[in-house]
Amino acid sequence: MKALVTGGGGFLGRYIVELLVTRGDTVRALVRRDCPELAALGVELVRGDMRDGPAVGAACRGVDTVFHTAAVAGIWGPWRHYYETNTLGTQHVVDGCLRHGVRRLVFTSSPSVTFDGRDQLGVDESAPYASRWLCHYPHTKALAEQLVLRASGRGGLWTCVLRPHLIWGPRDSHLVPRLVERARRGQLRRVGDGANLVDIVYVENAAAAHLLAADALVPGGAVCGRAYFLSQGQPVNCWQWIDQLLRLHGLPPVTRSISLARAWRVGAVLEAAHRLMRSRSEPRMTRFLAAQLARSHYFDIGRAQADLGYVPRISTDEGMRRLANPGENV
Repeated sequence: MKALVTGGGGFLGRYIVELLVTRGDTVRALVRRDCPELAALGVELVRGDMRDGPAVGAACRGVDTVFHTAAVAGIWGPWRHYYETNTLGTQHVVDGCLRHGVRRLVFTSSPSVTFDGRDQLGVDESAPYASRWLCHYPHTKALAEQLVLRASGRGGLWTCVLRPHLIWGPRDSHLVPRLVERARRGQLRRVGDGANLVDIVYVENAAAAHLLAADALVPGGAVCGRAYFLSQGQPVNCWQWIDQLLRLHGLPPVTRSISLARAWRVGAVLEAAHRLMRSRSEPRMTRFLAAQLARSHYFDIGRAQADLGYVPRISTDEGMRRLANPGENV
């Protein structure tokens, strides 16, 4: 395989790059900054921004497979910030693939494209896109998903979409560090009754699934034009898991709590205030965050198991051990 990984210097992207290199594939990474750790692996580095159509298109030249992981994540910010990178950037990837004869495109999305604030209890890929959008990230990712899925079968390009849920593990610079920082500042509150179950996925399992998906993308195959949820296969109690993460960093468990109804109201007020003041800083609470922290959201991964042969080989317990001892796994 001659592969391009957009966002190859990011959390998930780097693990995908490393797996490809390990099995002997030729890898190019589209990155926004210098990544000496990837250069040391023999990876070809291309500097560029997802908003730059010509740069993205040029990066697609001469490869047969693209893993598109680059995105703007988060729960707050202007629509343009998310739309230009997540949606238009994905259009640039699709256009580049078609222009340069790329055969396979695996797009990294999110289960939040189906989340509208209500509980999701073992839902599968038949779940529709959200009927209301609580923040711009899932909305722009849903639009990007549709671009990718519609492109499958055009010009010899075959595509699929993966939806890993709450990726975690060593070298994470987003999810766990944000939780730990909030806890250290005394800003972390349990939202809801603390009984909600959520899916998570260890980063190496998510990365391995991307390679499985690419290998399964054969003309007219079952994987083409389909979306897949990814997880550990067994949900965890959200707040017990958060307490475990905090314990790894020498912090006490979360003891203070707030009801979902109150957190939702606080989020709505803070969102309105930040918009009025045109503040670019993230509110301490939003409606999306309140719902994510209080509702159950876990998914049926049967389709990924059947079509991709996906098995989460690194258990949650082993993943937590590796997270506690990151130096052993780098």
